[in-house]
Amino acid sequence: MNSPAAIIQFPALRDIPLAHACAPVHQRDYLLAGELRTWDGPVQDVLSPVCLRRPDGPPRQVALGHYPLLGEAEALAALEAAARAYDHGRGAWPTMPVAGRIEAVEEFAFRMAEKRAEVVRLLMWEIGKTLPDSEKEFDRTLQYVRDTIDALKELDRVSSRFTLAEGILGQIRRAPLGVALCMGPYNYPLNETFTTLIPALIMGNTVVFKPARFGVLLLRPLLEAFRDAFPAGVVNTVYGDGRTVIGPLMASGGVDCLAFIGTAKVADLLKKQHPAPHRLRCVLGLDAKNPAIVLPDADLDLALSECALGALSFNGQRCTAIKMVFVHESVYAPFLQGLAARVDGLSRGMPWEEGVRITPLPETGKAEYLRGLVEDAVVRGAKVANAGGARVEGTFFSPAVVAPVDARMRLWREEQFGPVVPVAPFATVDEPLRWVAESSYGQQVSLFGRDAAAIGALLDPLVNQVSRVNLNSQCQRGPDTFPFTGRKDSAEGTLSVSDALRVFSIRALVAAKGTGANKALVTEILRQRRSKWLSTDFIF
Repeated sequence: MNSPAAIIQFPALRDIPLAHACAPVHQRDYLLAGELRTWDGPVQDVLSPVCLRRPDGPPRQVALGHYPLLGEAEALAALEAAARAYDHGRGAWPTMPVAGRIEAVEEFAFRMAEKRAEVVRLLMWEIGKTLPDSEKEFDRTLQYVRDTIDALKELDRVSSRFTLAEGILGQIRRAPLGVALCMGPYNYPLNETFTTLIPALIMGNTVVFKPARFGVLLLRPLLEAFRDAFPAGVVNTVYGDGRTVIGPLMASGGVDCLAFIGTAKVADLLKKQHPAPHRLRCVLGLDAKNPAIVLPDADLDLALSECALGALSFNGQRCTAIKMVFVHESVYAPFLQGLAARVDGLSRGMPWEEGVRITPLPETGKAEYLRGLVEDAVVRGAKVANAGGARVEGTFFSPAVVAPVDARMRLWREEQFGPVVPVAPFATVDEPLRWVAESSYGQQVSLFGRDAAAIGALLDPLVNQVSRVNLNSQCQRGPDTFPFTGRKDSAEGTLSVSDALRVFSIRALVAAKGTGANKALVTEILRQRRSKWLSTDFIF
């Protein structure tokens, strides 16, 4: 582990603990129609953000293996397999009783748990996430799967009764949408992929899913679990360049539901490629530039702790990260000084090292991009407030506190998605409120203060601009029972354990006039179990 103000020192091969060493994963298989198919075509080499120190040159990124670069034909074959498994709603999976789908997801969760060590190790090596955070992502994802099962049981219990209104007898339940295309982000390649993939599956949809740009290999240990837990064609994987494999899927019109977590620019492009966008259900988690607003009466120790953690957890590579800090001018100087000290006090090192908070970045060219943002601000009058900020060593970028930031600078409006913390003073609260209103994004905001009147006056306008206001705490997604969404260019659709079940399904009903003959007909269907959908079964 390195001293806080020093630039990172990458390890030599001999320095890597055996318990955390990672064997290369040379993946050539992909899941299609219930089979692991072997790919003989081109592959994409995967380099770790972790570099190895060499005696005869600069540090070099560790080669982790490769994965298939499929083509258009393979992508369309995956879509065809999913469509065949759905079979216009007549397939075994969409017509399966809820209890049967729950049993399949439970089987998958059991098999997934067996792969914890492999997935956690690859999370560290493939995207540079610390060991505790990698373990937390796996465990939280597995718990999300279990919570989703419980939520569906409760939803189905509520839906198992009949309603009689205006002489019409009806049962209202939820039905699947069709074929879902699921694509998660690289910063949470397991958790945020599964927060759409699992609800889509358990509601009866069939799925094609494409891993993110980084964090592909870590899903390889789960392919057999998908294959063995679900009927053939219900889950299919696609690997490769997005323009090559995703464009044809959208243009085919065969995708009924798009679940995508990434940028608004890409989401807009994907939606426009669909020939019937009005038929496309979209679940989108997009850009965000969440501000913190530190009022004059704020508890500075608390605000500093939450802002440092909120801005720099996983190197600030979170859509929920605090990406702009507004501080009242009366406490600006001590806040800035304290934030700089806290950031320089964060330990930097390799993901497996104890106590490390700042790690190398997985995205190619990211360190140089961040340095460009800082240089742009400095040219226009800002300074790097912390001693070790904005230094680059290979894939590592030393976190930088940049202040004072104003509207002339790129950091004022661009989502940095990395370890750069812009800080701006304000004289009246109208200034950060105007920034929030004019921003293209509307996910969250953090408010720090103790005056009930001042906080209360800010809540009313802010809840009409963002989807979540955090009082004296950092921006965040959890708990997963809370709705997660955004306004403006930040999201489309709402995700939580229960909301996700609804967003990947549609309310459907069977209705009949309440005549004696119809009542007898419905009763006979129920008693003889002639329908899997029309049911009063109670799932424990």
